[in-house]
Amino acid sequence: MPETIAQAYRRLVREALALFGARHYTHYRFLLTLSDNTAHFGLEHHQSSDNRVAERTFTNPDRWLIHAGLLPHEFVHSWNGKYRRPSGLATGDFSTPMNGEMLWVYEGLTQYLGNILTARAGLRTPEQYRDQLALRTAELDNRPGRMWRPLQDAADAAQILYGARQDWSSLRRGVDFYDEGNLMWLEADVIIRQQTKGKKSLDDFCRLFYGGENTGPLVKPYTFDELVEALDAVTPYDWKTFFADRLSSTHARAPMGGIERAGWKVVFRDSLNSMMKALEERDEVCDLRFSIGLLLKNHGEVIDVIPKSVAARAGIAPNMKLIAVNGRAFSKERIRDVLRSSADKSVRIELLVQNVDYFSTTVLEYQGGERYPFLERDGAKPDVLSSIIKPIAAQEGQAPSRR
Repeated sequence: MPETIAQAYRRLVREALALFGARHYTHYRFLLTLSDNTAHFGLEHHQSSDNRVAERTFTNPDRWLIHAGLLPHEFVHSWNGKYRRPSGLATGDFSTPMNGEMLWVYEGLTQYLGNILTARAGLRTPEQYRDQLALRTAELDNRPGRMWRPLQDAADAAQILYGARQDWSSLRRGVDFYDEGNLMWLEADVIIRQQTKGKKSLDDFCRLFYGGENTGPLVKPYTFDELVEALDAVTPYDWKTFFADRLSSTHARAPMGGIERAGWKVVFRDSLNSMMKALEERDEVCDLRFSIGLLLKNHGEVIDVIPKSVAARAGIAPNMKLIAVNGRAFSKERIRDVLRSSADKSVRIELLVQNVDYFSTTVLEYQGGERYPFLERDGAKPDVLSSIIKPIAAQEGQAPSRR
């Protein structure tokens, strides 16, 4: 592990303690497995976490960028999920089913806090933080499934969505309470900062709700009303309606209020952002979802199709395979060359498509060039987002700040 990463992990602990104001473990251990022969995931416990990544994660910049937020996310769970736990998830025995209706707090708030701690600790740069936020927001904004499945239903159906296949995920939705929860809590943070003219933030809620005195492991269940009450104690607002509206919404567009109120906007450019580049390299995919609506394996297999996109209207569906582009063997470079030529004019894209043992020629008419999401500053509004990810912990050996 490079020393720069080791130093950032030390800052992570200081930033987390500055955020919450207290800890609820007697000790904490990060178990980190570096292996290409185990499943890759993170699993939270009260005083530890089980984190598994690829063998060369610390020496491969793309792998590192993807997984930089893993330990911060699982560390946050010591407070949000283990210490304070939604009452529906605080079951007393294994025969009582868990109720995941508040996973938008358990995982959504953890996703938000884990991402900002990753940036505050220096595990990701501000630009990398924004690239990841732009990608996840654009994905949610191109997910037609949100028009029939509200976020609350995604949380309720978590047990079947975690193991769902990738094909038709944009139509079905997945465990969106992570990333859409992230957007919801970003907006809540911005509202607090604006309502109090910068004197308070979601950090104050974290210290009130998750802080207190240093203790060993404890479990303090809470209800939705208690969560709202704590937020009201920080900043009076109609929090009940705020969350209810976003949890029950079947609006076609993703909730971008937090990004926009924070002085930024999602735009599309003709080059991959840093997170998309890393994910394409790791997963060996070609991500064209924001142009013609396709997510492909490098060899042409269709992983998913955005409904009503150019590709979907032409009849392309998941598990088909692109064999040729305009008469030449398919490659991600060739299809991107064609997209690039459509920046200022409509082009004809002729695809030879294999569907099991059937072959057919499909024609797409497309104009718009390559499109990949980024966050861009809106100069008409204050830059609240940069303030959110600014470090709040003092240097090592000094007391943490209490802003």
